[in-house]
Amino acid sequence: MREVWKKIWFVLLHVLQSIGVLAFVALSWMAANFLTKTLYKVYGTPSSPYLVQMIDALLGVILFILAMMVLGLFIRPRQIVMMTSIIDAMRRIAKGDFKVKLDTNGKGRNEFDKIIQSINDMAGELGQLESMRQDFISNVSHEIQSPLTSIRGFAKALRNRDLSEEKREHYLDIIEGESRRLSQMSDNLLKLSYLESDKPSFETCRFRLDNQLRTVVLAGEPQWLAKGIQVDLDLQEIEIVAVEELLNQVWVNLLHNSIKFTPVDGEISLRLIATERGAEVTIEDTGIGIKEEDLVHIFERFYKADKSRNRTAGGSGLGLSIVKKIVDIHQGDISAESRVGQGSRFVISVPYSFQQE
Repeated sequence: MREVWKKIWFVLLHVLQSIGVLAFVALSWMAANFLTKTLYKVYGTPSSPYLVQMIDALLGVILFILAMMVLGLFIRPRQIVMMTSIIDAMRRIAKGDFKVKLDTNGKGRNEFDKIIQSINDMAGELGQLESMRQDFISNVSHEIQSPLTSIRGFAKALRNRDLSEEKREHYLDIIEGESRRLSQMSDNLLKLSYLESDKPSFETCRFRLDNQLRTVVLAGEPQWLAKGIQVDLDLQEIEIVAVEELLNQVWVNLLHNSIKFTPVDGEISLRLIATERGAEVTIEDTGIGIKEEDLVHIFERFYKADKSRNRTAGGSGLGLSIVKKIVDIHQGDISAESRVGQGSRFVISVPYSFQQE
C-alpha cells in the first residue's frame, strides 16, 4: 500500500510541476501583454495586427526566459552543492570508503534526493559486503592456521630420534588427519564458491528420494555401527526431479553431523513423507544438542556451536552452510530444533520438481 501511495505522489508531483511551468508561461504572457499595452498608449499601436502579436509573443518569451534565469540563480547553487557532494561521495566509495552518508531533505521528492538515497543504499550494501569479506578472510585464515600449526609442530617433533615408534605413529596419524581436514576445507570452499556464483548450471534428473536416503545411510554404516548407534528409517516412496548429486551432499552432511555428535548407543531416525509443498525429510538424533543462542547461527560459514568438540572431530564449520545453500537452490526450506543434552532435529522440505531459474 505504501508503494502505491508513493507512485500516486510521484504522478501528482509531476502534474504539479507541469502546472507550475504552464502558470509561468501564462504569467509571462500576461506581463508581456500588460507592458505592450502600456507602451502602445505612450507610443501608439502598430498598424499591423500581425506585428502586434509578434511583439507580444517575443516579449512573453523574453520575460519567461528572464524569470527562469532568476529562479535558476536561487536553485543552481544548491544543485551545485548537491552535485559536488555526490561526486565526492562516489570518489570515496571508489577508494573503498563505504561509510559515506549523504544528507537529504527527507522528502525524496526530486531527482537529487533519489540519487542520494541510491548512493546511501549502495554504500551500505557495499559496506556489508566488505565486512562479510573481511570476516570470511579472517575465518579462513584462522581455520587454516590451526591445522598448519599442528602439522608444523608434530613434524618438528618427528625429528627427535629418541621418539618411540608408538608416538611416531600417533604423530603421523595427527598430521594425516590435519592434512585431510585442510583438503576437506578447500573442497568445501570451492563448493560454496561454485554454488554462490551468479548462474551455476545443474543437471536435474528424476529419482527415488527414499532410495537415495537409504543409500546414504548404508554408506555411513561403518561410522554409526562403530558407535553402536541405532538408525531407524521410515521412508515413503517418493519420486522427485532435482539435482541428485547436490541433494546427496545434503543428506551426507546432516547424517555425518548426527553420527559425530550422538554419543555411544544413541539413536538416529530418518523420516520421509509427502506433503502439499513437497517431499519432507526429518533427521533426528539423541546427540549433545545445540544451545538456543547458537541455533540461529548454525548455517553461517565457519560458525561452530561447540568449537572445541568440532575441532577435535575435524569439522570446518562449512557443512551446514553448504546444506543451506543447496536447499535454497532447490527453492526448499530447512529448519532446526534442538535442546542441549536431548538431541537435534532438522526438517528439510524440497519441491517435487525443481526448475532452474
